Amino acid sequence: MSYIVLNDVYKQYQDTKVLSGITMNIQEGELVTLLGPSGCGKSTILRILSGLTDATDGSIFIDGKDMKNIAPKERKVGMVFQSYALFPNMNVYENVAFGLMMDKKHANEVKEQVERMLQLVGLKEKKEAYPHELSGGQQQRVALARSLVKRPKVLLLDEPLSALDAQIRKHLQLELRKIQRELNMTMILVTHDQEEAMSVSDRIFVMNKGEIAQEGTPTEIYTHPKTEFVANFIGHYNVFSKEQLEKLIGGNIAVSARKYAIRPEAIHLQSSPSSFPIQAQAGDTIMNGNVIRTTFHTDGHQFTIEQLNHRTSAFNKGENYQLFVEREDLIALS
Repeated sequence: MSYIVLNDVYKQYQDTKVLSGITMNIQEGELVTLLGPSGCGKSTILRILSGLTDATDGSIFIDGKDMKNIAPKERKVGMVFQSYALFPNMNVYENVAFGLMMDKKHANEVKEQVERMLQLVGLKEKKEAYPHELSGGQQQRVALARSLVKRPKVLLLDEPLSALDAQIRKHLQLELRKIQRELNMTMILVTHDQEEAMSVSDRIFVMNKGEIAQEGTPTEIYTHPKTEFVANFIGHYNVFSKEQLEKLIGGNIAVSARKYAIRPEAIHLQSSPSSFPIQAQAGDTIMNGNVIRTTFHTDGHQFTIEQLNHRTSAFNKGENYQLFVEREDLIALS
């Protein structure tokens, strides 16, 4: 049996259905991400797992134990929120030790575990500092340490890095993954940030309107989106109807599907025996660090392509180009 099991879980508030038949199986030691837009039910799943909210229907098991009628404090589930909620009158050491003290752990055990956890999150030198003396990233690491020090069976993270600036967020993503692997901790992360989900997850559950749209590894999700929603949400995919695509490439497509997706980096300037040609005019270009994204126009339609930012990679606006796409990069959507 999987370490965490959600079996046909529903949640409804009066006339509003929040979750519709959610089924998940998560293995021990996995870092799983719930990815989706606001209001799709991601945080509700965390609240149900932690016991803060009851499911309307369905069953939840953690480590083989049915969670029905199990109080939140008995579930051994930790939770880290976007807001740090640190005690302002306690220093870093005292904030991390608080839960263990409430559990009446022996002083020597508290000291040993807190010191180890502060070392793990890189805050040993800040143990005497108070929250107002810390940066946002440091405060979030204190909140993480405070949850981890109690060694929960599962750690739930509800968009814990979204309030941080981009550089600190990327650094803490790597730190979070490192800590998770070192502790072999089962974690479930909620985010609407596709890049964050891709960089830290063993598996991703893409959610939409209270349902699981697709589940898989980051590579599977990105390279083989199953629906138009996933293709649009997970990256900058170009989505075409069958008629639009056949007009674009000037040929028939053997596979019959209503819509197709093409990754922006899959459209390029090099031809091959299996590639389709595309005639299009370059439009606006956006430079996004190491990636250049250019919009192209043809026959009343537009699409984007992405290239690595080399000195010779830019397209000239208004010029016509012959581009190519491989047959294997035409992804049929259900």
